[in-house]
Amino acid sequence: MSTEIIVSPDGKSRCRWCGAAPEFLTYHDTEWGFPVSDDHRLFEKLSLESFQSGLSWRTILAKRENFRAAFHDFDFNKIAHFTQRDLTRLLKDEGIVRHRGKIEATINNARQAVELVKQEGSLAAFIWRYEPDIKQLAEPQTASTSAESLALSKDMKKMGWKFIGPTTAYAFMQAMGLINDHVEGCVIRKKVESAHKRFKRPGR
Repeated sequence: MSTEIIVSPDGKSRCRWCGAAPEFLTYHDTEWGFPVSDDHRLFEKLSLESFQSGLSWRTILAKRENFRAAFHDFDFNKIAHFTQRDLTRLLKDEGIVRHRGKIEATINNARQAVELVKQEGSLAAFIWRYEPDIKQLAEPQTASTSAESLALSKDMKKMGWKFIGPTTAYAFMQAMGLINDHVEGCVIRKKVESAHKRFKRPGR
C-alpha cells in the first residue's frame, strides 16, 4: 500500500493527511479537490489560504465559521467597502486570526476582486483559465507549486492582490478542484474525477 494512503475507520482507503485531525475527514471527502465555480467560495479560499500562511490548516478550518461571520460570508462586494472601523473590529475579533497585514490584504483583495469581475465577468472565469493540462501534472501530493500556480500568483500580484504567492496559489488550486491531487487508491479520487467531467468551466 502507498505510504500516502491510510485505511479509515470505515475500511476505505484515503489520503494520509485526512487522518491527521478528526475534522479533516469530512473536509477531505466533501470539499477538497471538488471543482468550484462560485465566486464567494473562491474568494473565501483565497483569503483563508492567505490567513493560513505560517499556520496550520487545522487552525484555519476550526475558525472558518468565525471568519465567515466576520467577513460577511466572504462577499467581496461588501468587504470592498470595509472602513477603518471594520479593521479595528476585526483586530479585536478573537474568533479569527488577528493579523493586521492579512486582514488588510483581504480587504485589498476584495477591492481587486470587484475590479476583476468588472473585467472578466466573474472571478471564476479568470481563475479557471489557469487549470493545468492533466497530462502535465506531477504525481499527486508531490509538488507545492506548478507553472500554473506561478502564473496565477504573478498575474494576481500584477493586478494588486496581496498574500497570494505560488505555494498559496497551488494549495488553492488543489482545494478548489483545478487539480485533482487525491492520491491513487484514495476512495475520493474517482469521485473528484467524475465531478471534473461534469463540471462546466466558467467562461467557456
